[in-house]
Amino acid sequence: MNATNNKISLALRGQQLLENPLLNKGTAFTNAERDALGLHGLLPDHVETLDEQVDRAIERMRAAATNLDKHIFLRNVQDTNETLYYALIGKHLEEILPLIYTPTVGAACQQFSHLFNRARGLFLTLSQKDKLDQILANPRFDNVECIVVTDGERILGLGDQGAGGMGIPIGKLSIYAGCGGINPANSLPITLDVGTNNKERLADPLYIGARHQRVRGKEYDDFVEAFVQAVMKRWPDIMLQWEDFGKMNANRLLDKYKDRLCTFNDDIQGTAVVAIATLLAAIKETGVPLKDQRVVLQGGGQAGCGIAALMAEAMIKEGLSKEEAYKRFYIIDINGLLKEDTPDLEDFQKVFRHKNADLAGWKLDNPESGKITLADTVRNVGPTVMVGVSAVAGTFTEAIIRDMASKVERPIVFPLSNPTEKVEARPEDIIRWTDGRALVGAGSPFAPIEHNGKTHYVTQVNNSYVFPGMGLGAIAVKARRVTDGMFIATAQALADMSPAVTGKGTGLLPAIADMREVSTKLAIALAKQARDEGLTEKLTDAQVEQMVQDKMWKPTYSEYVAV
Repeated sequence: MNATNNKISLALRGQQLLENPLLNKGTAFTNAERDALGLHGLLPDHVETLDEQVDRAIERMRAAATNLDKHIFLRNVQDTNETLYYALIGKHLEEILPLIYTPTVGAACQQFSHLFNRARGLFLTLSQKDKLDQILANPRFDNVECIVVTDGERILGLGDQGAGGMGIPIGKLSIYAGCGGINPANSLPITLDVGTNNKERLADPLYIGARHQRVRGKEYDDFVEAFVQAVMKRWPDIMLQWEDFGKMNANRLLDKYKDRLCTFNDDIQGTAVVAIATLLAAIKETGVPLKDQRVVLQGGGQAGCGIAALMAEAMIKEGLSKEEAYKRFYIIDINGLLKEDTPDLEDFQKVFRHKNADLAGWKLDNPESGKITLADTVRNVGPTVMVGVSAVAGTFTEAIIRDMASKVERPIVFPLSNPTEKVEARPEDIIRWTDGRALVGAGSPFAPIEHNGKTHYVTQVNNSYVFPGMGLGAIAVKARRVTDGMFIATAQALADMSPAVTGKGTGLLPAIADMREVSTKLAIALAKQARDEGLTEKLTDAQVEQMVQDKMWKPTYSEYVAV
């Protein structure tokens, strides 16, 4: 395949062309193309426009009975005609985003083996460790510049889904293309299938993954190392995103590889960026500076600690010392508040431990237990911000929310867990329990809430706001690394687009429908910060902006000619 002046020369003919989702136009092949490419008789007579195809596709999608059925239909469109798929997303983004990503993608991952129809991306197993170079050498992957990889251990709040976790990289890359303009031909979803500890999956006769317990330790580390080496050898300028790795691996792998290639973990860092951006927007409403916030996080895993770590860095930029910044975070995990005698802490959790002496005067419900609960923490801290990433439904109880609201005029409450059934509290309840004073953001979409004659808009604090733009910016200028400074610059750029700042629109973040525009601005902010940190070429602002614009792919049909 050769491209010149928006004309593409093809050697493919007939049915082979129709079965290539990157090249297929379906009923939009012109009569000249049907003549040249052997398509007469294989298609109905009428030549359609892309817009007409989009209209038919959205009609058929809306006729599906359930959201999962709609997800399945959309995946079939993707596997048939990718240009149509992304044009459909672009025209109906707000309606489609919850179907291709959270919350519907969780159910799709759980049923992945039963829904499996056509392979997409790569499933790499331990037995293929010595064949990775050969597998990645496939000419189909020559232009890959963006990889999303998972090992399927921590899919949303659903836990270990093994090979079924592939639904997440596929969904993420759909958003990279639909919202960030990264050419789908240049992206690659990968699952490192190292087994699963999910008994239900292993017992399922239709399970498509490796049928053994999840591999740990040196064998696991050696496989990941072999994978990274093979990727860097094949694509020296790759942007690699780690996705939904388990607690014992996510931070460890990020720390190991963040200085070796352009890489980030969306669960740790992307979640933190969008949470900080939303918080920065919210404090425009409350008037309390970031450095004065008291933050309680329910959930001490990679997402919770990632949010806290990046927020602390932003507070340090506002003038706090590192010690002062970290003291403003209170993280509650399975063993209660993280403190100096909390057992079995990971290294990334230890920096958030509080000294027992500093907690000596606290009023506790059950002091003999040695465990400080969320309710205890809220009572004694009086947080201005409460964030939930625990994947435990109902953790933010009425009593806890009312206690928080009794101490703060405008409480900021972000129950971020996905899917929807895992949310720490329903936004409508939070609004009611705070008599409409709370600023609420959630990980999944929720409808506006009417309370006492006023409409309250629930901001979707979702990673999909940020990772497409971050990836686009890093790829556009070929950033060598992704740093905390680049994340903070991205968060600030997103906050600057908030309706609370611009006075245009509702909620704390821009409208979902404006995601391509948002991604462009975030990409430029990240790329300029990469330049300022010496992680790319010396570029002017105008050059950075042009490189981002030039990198953005748009779903349109090219003209085909035969070779």
